Amino acid sequence: MLLGTAARAAAGLAPLVGGIHCIGINAPADVTELPVLSLVRCESVIPLRGSMARGVVVGAELASPAWLAEATRVLLRGRRLVVVGEDVAPAGVTHLATGQGLWVGEKQ
Repeated sequence: MLLGTAARAAAGLAPLVGGIHCIGINAPADVTELPVLSLVRCESVIPLRGSMARGVVVGAELASPAWLAEATRVLLRGRRLVVVGEDVAPAGVTHLATGQGLWVGEKQ
């Protein structure tokens, strides 16, 4: 799952994740649907059930507590949350690494 500007990475990620489909949440207007990317718009709640995403990348513009909580809600336990930004601390996620403008954690 790719939130906000992170959806721009879908084409580059596709060959690395081998057949896994990406969902772009609130992607910028210049991002279009691809065979490997479906786009969804929502105001405050990701319209998917909890604990279903294999990984979530959150763009810097959506790295607010509310969106981080939603990203964590849809993420499977033991899977990675990546945030574009280093000054975050999502609840329920163990910090694994920070650097080069990214924060990486694992859902507990």
